[in-house]
Amino acid sequence: MDLKNYLTARCALVDRALHTHLPRPSVKPPTIHKAMRYSIFAGGKRLRPVLTLAAAEACGGSVERALPAACAVECIHTYSLIHDDLPCMDDDDLRRGRPTSHKVYGEGIAVLAGDALLTVAFEILAKAESTSRYKTHALISELAHASGSQWLIGGQVADLEGEGKKISGAELKYIHRCKTAALLTTSIRLGAMSANATPARLSALTDFGQALGLAFQVIDDILDVTQTTEKLGKTAGKDVEATKATYPAIFGLERSRKEAHRLTAAARAALAPFGAKGETLQALAGYLLNRDY
Repeated sequence: MDLKNYLTARCALVDRALHTHLPRPSVKPPTIHKAMRYSIFAGGKRLRPVLTLAAAEACGGSVERALPAACAVECIHTYSLIHDDLPCMDDDDLRRGRPTSHKVYGEGIAVLAGDALLTVAFEILAKAESTSRYKTHALISELAHASGSQWLIGGQVADLEGEGKKISGAELKYIHRCKTAALLTTSIRLGAMSANATPARLSALTDFGQALGLAFQVIDDILDVTQTTEKLGKTAGKDVEATKATYPAIFGLERSRKEAHRLTAAARAALAPFGAKGETLQALAGYLLNRDY
């Protein structure tokens, strides 16, 4: 398949939908709506919403029915980045190749822009259609759980508390499962649920997402110490500077690369029940393994 054209087309589709769902910049009070749009349209990879759409297609569903879920997970992801970059968290000045929200709008508006994106995510998801197996409230519950104190936020708490400390490989994997893999897995599950996936297919895609999410974070850790700020679009070497535990710091670069390959292979193996219908997800797994930013 032509993955480059697929990604371009799907990203454009998600962007058009996000433009529709988010309040226009002129809506009062304009500052918050400009700040929300500044971060959401800063040129991210749209990985999570693309995976949502691809999972729906793999299960025989339509992209249109999956779009509310795709937009919702991108809003959650972007809110988490805005808050991660705040001085009280990771204190970063650059995200997606441009100044972070708090550098442009100030800390107060940045906090509120993140809060607003978190909130509008559920407003968008509430517009998703029910299926015979999965009612709309089940999709909302799925995203809320993944975004809450036991997963996404819990992972950020463990990440903050681990700074400057020597933590075990098991503790690091816990952080990665919560902070990164949980939302990525839910993005995939929501796509499958929008397509009324069978329990067996939902389970297979859950396994795919968990392995892919961990692989994604391992590669992120590797890129932080091997790439430049210009290439990454965010400050390179930030994890080392903050004495954060990362895969390369604990296991070394070579072992980290092997782990990324192992996890990607496990993700791809989970797609076996889908045959040719899993081709796009297979290609995305390969793309993420070999990315350089």
